[in-house]
Amino acid sequence: MSTRRGGTRAGAYLRKILPSVRDYKDVPRTWRGDLVAGVTVGIVALPLALGFGVSSGLSAEAGLITAIVAGLIAAIFGGSNVQVSGPTGAMVVVLLPIVAMHGAGAIAVVSLMAGAIVLLAGLLRLGRAVSFIPWPVIEGFTLGIAVIIFLQQVPSLTTPEALDATTTSSNAVVAAVQAVAAADWSYLPWAAGAALIVVVCMQVSQRIHPAIPGSLVGIVVVTVLCLLLPNPLAVIGALPNSLPFPSIPTVDSAVLPSLVGPALTVAALAAIESLLSARVAASLDATGPYDADRELFGQGLASIGSGLFGGMPATGAIARTAVNVRSGGRTRLASVLHAVVLLLVVLVVSGPVGMIPLAALAGVLMLTAWRMVHRATVQSILRSTRADAAAFVVTAVVTVSVDLIVAVLIGIAFAGVVAIRQLSRRTGVQYETIERDPVAGDEQIAIVRFDGPLIFATADRVFEEVTKARGAKVVILRMSKLEHVDATGAHILADIVLALERRGVTVLIKGVQPAHEGLFRTIGVLASLRDQRHLFSDIDAALAHARDHVRRLAPN
Repeated sequence: MSTRRGGTRAGAYLRKILPSVRDYKDVPRTWRGDLVAGVTVGIVALPLALGFGVSSGLSAEAGLITAIVAGLIAAIFGGSNVQVSGPTGAMVVVLLPIVAMHGAGAIAVVSLMAGAIVLLAGLLRLGRAVSFIPWPVIEGFTLGIAVIIFLQQVPSLTTPEALDATTTSSNAVVAAVQAVAAADWSYLPWAAGAALIVVVCMQVSQRIHPAIPGSLVGIVVVTVLCLLLPNPLAVIGALPNSLPFPSIPTVDSAVLPSLVGPALTVAALAAIESLLSARVAASLDATGPYDADRELFGQGLASIGSGLFGGMPATGAIARTAVNVRSGGRTRLASVLHAVVLLLVVLVVSGPVGMIPLAALAGVLMLTAWRMVHRATVQSILRSTRADAAAFVVTAVVTVSVDLIVAVLIGIAFAGVVAIRQLSRRTGVQYETIERDPVAGDEQIAIVRFDGPLIFATADRVFEEVTKARGAKVVILRMSKLEHVDATGAHILADIVLALERRGVTVLIKGVQPAHEGLFRTIGVLASLRDQRHLFSDIDAALAHARDHVRRLAPN
């Protein structure tokens, strides 16, 4: 019977995370908006896919393949109705050091490994884990990524040739300084001018009408000017006019163990960024809820598919997803069409795309990085609590100087320590006086009231405050105001009872809440009482028992 129930649950879960006709039930009503949104996002995604492919240390082709293959798979299998997936700036930041250390050929293998890990996370229902990342940590992470993306474009503006990877730092700040030091000053004005033209076009187009794809306009203007004027600008180069056939990438078995760490980092980033993007998309408009576990499942498949076609790991892209929603996209059809538009670019206009100067892509990415940082958000966090401001700053600094995943972990740990510290401040131990109908001997009775949570961070302090009671023959521990209790807190309560009893003090416990009773029995709090009749639900009954005990101990 249990096997049958387990199989039924597994089948129901698979039906939940796999695509179905229900995913497209609203298409007859929303297809016009989906069509417009799909074409719009495809146009917006083109320069970003090309730019992120180049910035990752791979090629524009790799970025385009990722946007097409991963974008299509994630649209069909993912957990959001409007999520748009593909290469992102955050992923570029992680991939560049991997390319420098293991070579471009390792990225497809890392994509397969990371995709499998993310897919497994979805099957294990780990999708809600992103809710444990505090908002200041997310914004600090975003700020750090924006800084890195901006600095990564500096080499494209300083020299037409890629810098030697063996002598260039993997840190974006140091690499930018090295690029400026090695700059070709005859090349720099041309590259900076091309990037500036793109930035101006993007800014002006937004003021004219938000629907105008300013990045594409800027790239077209720069490309046409470069075709008309003699110039030294490096271009993307020849692109294939079709997708490659899928194949399993070859890798030396001796190298595989060294790729496990990078794959785990990529998987963690893909999961975090995709879930954050899906959560943001669900709040932008009435696009329906998202399924976090299915999102991980779909993103895992997307990275696996991208790796098989020679692409790079993909994630949900917040900026492109936002464009999709604001352009009218409401179902998966829009995300599917975005991938189809990019595929048509490969099949029809790959030749002209290869003539785009790299400096133009650098301009797109620099302004994209600038727009990732919302000044009002930064100011509001910095003006909030000191703890949240510190978590934001620490996460941003570590992201730029060390590593993205390390930054998130440190940010979460920092925020967790602060939260525990603030929570522990609410824990109180109050000694109450007996003011109602006092009788002789009441001075030998101590009533101790617990307030707030009792957790590991406060256990030692509570033990010291309770056991320091002197002159009392009976101690009543009032538990009715006690909030959350963890195993350490329950264990310290048992230690308090035993310590007092060893000193000859009788301990009575009053007001154990039903939510705490199971833990207290498991840890041994109630068993530590001298007599099980020393457990009360009413303070008057506990006080009467204490007075009776004091009278029996009084000398005749």
